[in-house]
Parts: sequence; C-alpha cells; structure tokens
Amino acid sequence: MKARNVFITGASSGIGKATAYKFAEYGDNLILCARRKENLNEIAQDIKNKWRSHVHIYELDVTNYEDVSSVVKDLEDKDIKIDILVNNAGLASGLDKFQDSSIEDIEKMINTNLKGLIYVTRKVIEQMAGENSGHIINMGSTAGIYAYEKAAVYCASKAAVKTLSDGIRIDIIDKDIKITTIQPGIVQTDFSEVRFHGDSERAEGVYKGIEALQPEDIADVVLYVANQPKRVQITDVTIMANQQGTGFNIYRK
Repeated sequence: MKARNVFITGASSGIGKATAYKFAEYGDNLILCARRKENLNEIAQDIKNKWRSHVHIYELDVTNYEDVSSVVKDLEDKDIKIDILVNNAGLASGLDKFQDSSIEDIEKMINTNLKGLIYVTRKVIEQMAGENSGHIINMGSTAGIYAYEKAAVYCASKAAVKTLSDGIRIDIIDKDIKITTIQPGIVQTDFSEVRFHGDSERAEGVYKGIEALQPEDIADVVLYVANQPKRVQITDVTIMANQQGTGFNIYRK
C-alpha cells in the first residue's frame, strides 16, 4: 500500500508524538509541526533510525495564520500532498472559576484550541478539496461533552472542536474527505503541567489514584480511524479511562 503523508500539529510531545510513532511504524510519511523544534529534531531522527518513513519537520505556532500558510505553501512547492491531517495542538491554561480567570489564559486557549485548528484546517482542506481526497482528524476532549468546574473556557473551546468538525463535514459532503473528532478523557501527558504553568507537583496530583489513559492509547485509535475503507467514515470517538464516568467524574483508589 502506498505510504500516506500525515501532517500532525503539536507533535513534539504527548498524543501528537505517540501518533507520529504509530503512523511511522505503520509505514506512513510524516510532517511534524510544533513550537519546540529541538524536540521535533530528536523525534524525527529516532523515527528515521527505526523505520523508513520520510519525516519533514516545521517549527510552527498554529495561532499564527501567516506561519501556517507558509508551511502549507512550502509543502505545495515540494509537491507534497497531505493525505491525513491530525489537528492535535491544544492546551488548557489555568484552572480557575470563570470570574477569576485571567484574560491571558482565556485568549491562549481560544487562540490555540479553536483559532489554530481553524487556521490549519482552512489551509489544508483547500488542497484536499482540489485532490478530492483526504482525512481530517481533530482532537477534541470529553471536556467538550461534559463541562466541569473552573474550566468553562477550555470546555467551550473543545465543544467548539466537535461542532466545527460537524459543520465542515456538512460543507465538504460532496468531496471524498472524511472528518473525525477524537474525544479523549484523562490522558497522562504534560497537559496538566502546562495548565498549571509548570507546577509539576500540582500536575502529578491530577493522575493520582487512577490509571490514566496513555498517549499511545489515543494514537492507536487515531490510526484505526485513519485505516478504515473509503466507504467508512468514523465521525466521533470518545475514549475514557476505566474509572472515569464523565470528563471530571473520576474514582480514585
């Protein structure tokens, strides 16, 4: 089977990194984007040592539309067609009641989780529509289904990912382009450390007493979704840890 070109944002750690490894092991080629280029360099070298995948890396802040456009144009100039887009870049910033949350945290979440996803998708889907083929996989969250305290804006941004995906699917219905939303529950990554602005001790407490999902668990599902026959479009997948009832309803031992 011909190797696909898989474009992954937020690929320098966590779910994005695990997803890159899964696709590389499967035999696909990678376009890895993130703000931390040094991490991407290490990942790319490791993947090249293990498999035969071609790996292109770009330092990219998805909140900058000009930078997003530049990356996509560079790929077009190199005649590299994007077959699969995994919109993984996202974050939570702060855990405060809405009335106490900072505007900086609010804007960071909206800019990354929603505007960044829109910017990347808007540029990539132009190419996919022209080719009449492609698959866009957007990383949502159970937070977009079940709101929880002190996370109103984060939950709203992830709910928007689901609604946006559904709307794009309707608009692109006359094309052979699939749109999928992946909605993970609690996954043990550096997500909480980012949310708590580098407070690793507080971040560790999030995963205490529960066997959280691992990035590889989500990457397995992403690969499964991407490997379905042309006639099959998996629109939504929700994945939670075994002791997780809703987004923040967790039983801790």
